[in-house]
Amino acid sequence: MFLSLFMKFSIIKANRMEPVQKVQKVLTRSFFEFIDSEKSGGILLVAFTVISMLLANSAIGGEYLDFWKTQIIGLSVSHWVNDALMAVFFLLIGLELERELYSGELSEIRNALLPIFAAVGGIVIPALIHFSLNAGTPTQSGVGIPMATDIAFALGVLALLGSRIPSSLKVFIVAFAVIDDLCAIIVIAVFYTEQVSVVYLLSAIAVWGGLAVLNRVFRVMALLPYLLGGAVMWFLMLKSGVHATVAGVMLAFAIPYSHKDDDETSPSHRLEHFLHKPVAFVILPIFALANTGIVIGADWMQSLASANSLGISAGLLLGKPLGVLLLSFVAVTAGLTRLPEDLTWRHVAGAGILGGIGFTMSIFITNLAFAGNADAINASKMAILAASLTAGIIGFVWLRWVCGRD
Repeated sequence: MFLSLFMKFSIIKANRMEPVQKVQKVLTRSFFEFIDSEKSGGILLVAFTVISMLLANSAIGGEYLDFWKTQIIGLSVSHWVNDALMAVFFLLIGLELERELYSGELSEIRNALLPIFAAVGGIVIPALIHFSLNAGTPTQSGVGIPMATDIAFALGVLALLGSRIPSSLKVFIVAFAVIDDLCAIIVIAVFYTEQVSVVYLLSAIAVWGGLAVLNRVFRVMALLPYLLGGAVMWFLMLKSGVHATVAGVMLAFAIPYSHKDDDETSPSHRLEHFLHKPVAFVILPIFALANTGIVIGADWMQSLASANSLGISAGLLLGKPLGVLLLSFVAVTAGLTRLPEDLTWRHVAGAGILGGIGFTMSIFITNLAFAGNADAINASKMAILAASLTAGIIGFVWLRWVCGRD
């Protein structure tokens, strides 16, 4: 998969020195469908998060939390949600990344460099902040928690701002959020895998290679063989010790893609179109129910003041906007890329603030970082929710002020 990404950027290297034109890109229907589903999903995530927290702190809180521990075919209900349903979520993210690479903002290297640098800054600086506060402690493994951006919530905030937001800002936020989600997946695969079964891992890679041959050599356009192969690859990845959701992204890059915008005959397009609503209206709300049952005890203030919680909060609220703005400025100043003409550095700062909405991926990494440590997971989730809510409010106010001035 990563080799194919490298080859993609190598193929378009001839465009590297072309000037970036004013953003008049014709946004595809798939892009708008993706944005609409993410905005709706963001609203549902808020609602189901509130419901989950109310249930966890109600008279039936114990029964509610125990339900997610119920064993079904060798895995708990929460594991089925986080390992199986979320693999479908990552499949959608992979399909979106593939479209961005071939037809979207990332299809030309000069245009792609701005969100790439923004994503790198939004990953490295928050991680360094958390590491500086937790190095050498049991919570050091939480370094990956403030790395990711929740696309659904970020686009939900943009939706509240309406038409005053430039289209290029939406494209920029989607691009850098998808890139840092991909980086988060790599972090999960590399750093949150304790034991690896080489046999199962190589078998999963072999299945992926077989699917790639079906695509590249035999040009099989039916979706069924890829979905069946993806299910087998998911099982093998689960048994390998590498987080099974990685199979979702791998599958996305094995499915045939058409370079024509909105080519409805493309298997990739059809699957992405089909997955928008199930992911937004079923999978992410269930994920919220399964993972935001946060018990607010008498010591919640002390929990938020711990080094781990401070690292998460500071990483999301300070590290994200600082990293996005700083690395974007470096890229533009070095002449590697430039801002779209309808964006200013104030817009980029606002995008960085919204990048501090970690939520889905941050919670996901929390479960891996502190597996078996319920107190650390609970405290981390409180910090994530508090920081994400704060980032959303500040980002909304900031961009409303910025767009009101322009």
